[in-house]
Amino acid sequence: MSNMRSFLLIALLVTSFFLWEAWQRDYGPNAPAPIAPEAVPATAGADVPANAAPAADTAAASPDVPSAPLTATAVEPATSDTQAEASAAVDPITVETDVLRLKIDPRGGTLVDAELLAYPIAPQNKANVVRLFTDDAARFFVAQSGFVAAAGAAPDHTALFSATQSAFRLADDATSIDVPLTWIDGSGVRVTKTYRLARGSYAIDVLHRIDNGGSSPWSASEYRQLQRTSPLVDRKFSFTNPEQYAFTGVSWYSPEERFQKLQFEDFLEDPLNRTVTGGWVAQQQHYFFAAWIPPVTEAAQFSTAVVESPAGPRYLVRAMAPAITIAPGASTDTSARLYVGPKLQDQIEDVAEGLIYTVDYGMVTFLAAPLFWALEWLFKLTGNWGWAIILITVLIKLAFFKLTEAQYKSFAKMRKLQPRLQALKERYGDDRQKMNQAMMELYQKEKINPLGGCLPILVQIPVFIALYWVLLESVELRQAPFIGWIQNLSDKDPYFILPILNGIAMYATQKLTPTAGMDPMQARIMQMMPVVFSIMFAFFPAGLVLYWTINGALGLAQQYVITKRIEAGEKA
Repeated sequence: MSNMRSFLLIALLVTSFFLWEAWQRDYGPNAPAPIAPEAVPATAGADVPANAAPAADTAAASPDVPSAPLTATAVEPATSDTQAEASAAVDPITVETDVLRLKIDPRGGTLVDAELLAYPIAPQNKANVVRLFTDDAARFFVAQSGFVAAAGAAPDHTALFSATQSAFRLADDATSIDVPLTWIDGSGVRVTKTYRLARGSYAIDVLHRIDNGGSSPWSASEYRQLQRTSPLVDRKFSFTNPEQYAFTGVSWYSPEERFQKLQFEDFLEDPLNRTVTGGWVAQQQHYFFAAWIPPVTEAAQFSTAVVESPAGPRYLVRAMAPAITIAPGASTDTSARLYVGPKLQDQIEDVAEGLIYTVDYGMVTFLAAPLFWALEWLFKLTGNWGWAIILITVLIKLAFFKLTEAQYKSFAKMRKLQPRLQALKERYGDDRQKMNQAMMELYQKEKINPLGGCLPILVQIPVFIALYWVLLESVELRQAPFIGWIQNLSDKDPYFILPILNGIAMYATQKLTPTAGMDPMQARIMQMMPVVFSIMFAFFPAGLVLYWTINGALGLAQQYVITKRIEAGEKA
């Protein structure tokens, strides 16, 4: 009877887990509905500070160029030959390191393409890698930066820059590479934008050198922004489809408010507009994200906007710096960082404060985060995520050894009572009330807790759910191979071997646990449980089934040893 309750408790908790997942799917982020053209702002004006001045002529041509805040020193309007050429067709500049392949549009020095060389879309085709940035209209996602001035010319992300070469590649013996782009105004102002990429790093330093060779002070505000369409996300329910739950949208961080998120469908109702010092803004999706990280001392204006385009609405998040003024003959430097890549937890926590929160385990973060830390440590020890899962299972089993030992001793003692329990069943027949009362009196007399098997299961279920989220959210385990037929721990077992092994372990466990007191219907349910769980686990990530199978096998071994010892003691 106790074993029956335990398995029914597992079924109840797992069913509750499914319902919770379904609630997450409904309550969590969904692909935003298309916004009617009349509802889309024609410009990004919704995110412009209240003291904004009308935009310069060059900015007015593009709705995603911000207006410049009023500055203490105004400058006379200036013409720019390069600005006039901005609409001309230009070839992108290609940049390649050991981890990134980028394309930079000379218009504004915008990052319009970013391929993550270490992350294939499918493990069978290593050449077809994840493409985070693209200027394809249907999947538009780019990183833009530039300057806007209250008066006069400034190189926004529509201005035309020039480069000394059309292709850059990190040399085998180099640790970093610089990609300089230059904009020159007719009044003598020169702006050099330099992308600095380091070996093995997805964090890019974006540096600006401003030389005022004119006769008047030059004032402008620097802005950095990420702009994208809403990605097509597969929301079809599947236990190995993490996109149905993964957050896709804008996030930002401030030391005061900490980590915050904004779904695309909430852009118009709840736009971001606040000044933040020491924070960052990001566009994130499952496993990967891009973030602009201003200097920690800069009081940047964070804002969001919806920009109309022929292919549909685009969602923009921006960080605008305070205005700077450069005297004639003077120079100044500005800098920021742009992260373009995977949510590698051991790297992003060193890039900026709070960036680690882009790895979102949801409601079980408090348990999933330390679980991942332990798994990562074991991975460094073994070099394989599958063995790390096995070792973490062993450690968890050891941690609760005494708890499960008490459970199995209780089961073994109940096995000794099988003849007496069967006699009670025959004595009371169909009178379930009297039979249950007599059974409880017998348990009390023999000092047996029939519910002793529930607590270990209650302990295991939260670990089960946390590991599920670790497998689906941690890019480190994405497409991670184990051994033999399991070449992707984040996907289901292709040959269903692990679910079958789990079913065998459950069946063997049933044979060791007491069954007296069950009616025929309960007995049939018990017999079906290994089959039901095997079918259910056939659609779970292989890494999760590996954990549950090893856990069940270890429990079976422990129960077998304890049962045989108690039976041997009885015969003696």
